[in-house]
Amino acid sequence: MIISRTLRRLAGKYLLFVAIFAAPVAYAEVISAGNGDADPGTLLGNYLSGRVARGSHDTVAAADFYSKALAGDPENELILKQTFLLETASAHWGRAIELAKVLVNVEPSDRVAQFLLGLDAFKRGDYKDAEKYFTAGRQGPIADLTSTLARAWVQEAAGKHSEAIATLDSLSNADWAQYYQRYHRALIADVAGRHQLAREAYTEAFKRNPTTLRVADAFARHAINANDRELAVATIKTHMAKAAPHPLSEALLEQIENGENPSLIVANATAGLAEVFYGIGDALAGEGGLDMGIIFLQFALYLEPDFMLAHIALAEAYEVAKKYDAQIATFDRIPEDSPLWINIQIQKGFALNALERVDESQALLEALIAKNPDDIRPLDALGNVLRAHERYDEALKYYSRAVDLIDEPTKGNWALYYSRGVSNERLKDWPAAEADFEQALELAPDESLILNYLGYSWVDQGLNLDQAMDYIRKAVKLKPDDGYYVDSLGWAYYRLGNMPEAVEQLERAVELRPDDPIINDHLGDAYWRIGRKLEAKYQWEQSLTLKPEDDLVVLLKEKIVSGLKESAETKAADRTTHADQKTSQ
Repeated sequence: MIISRTLRRLAGKYLLFVAIFAAPVAYAEVISAGNGDADPGTLLGNYLSGRVARGSHDTVAAADFYSKALAGDPENELILKQTFLLETASAHWGRAIELAKVLVNVEPSDRVAQFLLGLDAFKRGDYKDAEKYFTAGRQGPIADLTSTLARAWVQEAAGKHSEAIATLDSLSNADWAQYYQRYHRALIADVAGRHQLAREAYTEAFKRNPTTLRVADAFARHAINANDRELAVATIKTHMAKAAPHPLSEALLEQIENGENPSLIVANATAGLAEVFYGIGDALAGEGGLDMGIIFLQFALYLEPDFMLAHIALAEAYEVAKKYDAQIATFDRIPEDSPLWINIQIQKGFALNALERVDESQALLEALIAKNPDDIRPLDALGNVLRAHERYDEALKYYSRAVDLIDEPTKGNWALYYSRGVSNERLKDWPAAEADFEQALELAPDESLILNYLGYSWVDQGLNLDQAMDYIRKAVKLKPDDGYYVDSLGWAYYRLGNMPEAVEQLERAVELRPDDPIINDHLGDAYWRIGRKLEAKYQWEQSLTLKPEDDLVVLLKEKIVSGLKESAETKAADRTTHADQKTSQ
């Protein structure tokens, strides 16, 4: 994501207005829409089908169902509002604009409808109406921020440069609003040709947010266009020293050092207005306002259809919504010459894997590896895909190829060694696995995944018990509310024969992860060992209801009938370790 996590958290405090527009309508509120049964062809059936589709973020299907419901009851304001939102989220602009016109007549306070009509007027060059619509949407902190920024860009488009700056200066003094004020003040000043004012605003914005890529990128481009190449290089290098490496900053620095002159990040008012909805939409989508974030990102693309970062942010939002087909379709709109192309293809590979199209995912990543044989990322990605499907021998080969490309391991490589360690452990090559885990831990000594896996594995084998318990306790301390880690601690106590501590930790683990079959099974075993046999059988029966793997099903049924015998305990020690089941790296 381009916008900083700090800004996401700040924006998250002001998401109340999202609920007003995006929260599902209560069933009782539309009972009046029809009183027949819920057949899909009826008014109520279409409405309910739309709600189901919307609940799973299938906006296109939901929009279709709501549109059919609206046709059956065109006076129903609730259905009108939901249909409008879904048509907007689906980027069906003609239909959405028509619905927005109807909606503002019955509910003038509808911010999203006012914003869309403002965008439509702006695109038609009707700046007076655009400002009117954006002004009408000024209700609530985020809506006021959006409205103010949008009106400033409308005024800039109309040639009212000083008025645009004055509008920005009217924003709240809150830190979250002042970030946008400084950033867009700099952008507008550059577009208006007021370069000294732009320099002052960029300097202040970058001073306060040096880790934010979008600010650094814009400032460096401003410097280049002001013939200050030294400042441009210094800006990007300062940003890169304070933030994680990013392909966009690396590509920009290469361009500048090669004597190229990249254009301004925002060259005109249309791009500036798109930047407003991209920046706020990206923040909303990342802070729990997924539905409204998608709408704002679609607004940005309505203005600038080739806005690469808006496409990427939209694809990430679809990933959160688990709409992987939509994610892939959005990625496919990004050109191959993008500095983010390899990252995008890797994410596309993961999306194909999530759709259980594993062969396609593997083929895509194999092709990427063939084109980029010295790049660790696609090798690591394919290893992760194969490991997720328990194809450990194949995954190991790709992880090893990636490791072979590393000259000097850094902290950023810890996950690669960890992943290879998991594969080695699952293939029962413990010496190789242990070496990988220890290398990973050397690179990232406070990474809970490594601490938990290595510590649990040592306990399971009766090795290095004091250090193993220290590692597991440290993992729990780092993430005290992670039920999997607490389970590891409890199961370690169990393996060491400390049943009172085992029961205490495993009971807490079940509270944290009541839906996990292995944790419930572990607690059952501990209960049995301290004589609480009825409770033990209850936990084993509970585990059976949670879809355990086949080998655990057999073991659970045996224990429910016969209790925890020595043979069962031996099998328990041999089954898949919980350390592996709780990892996602």
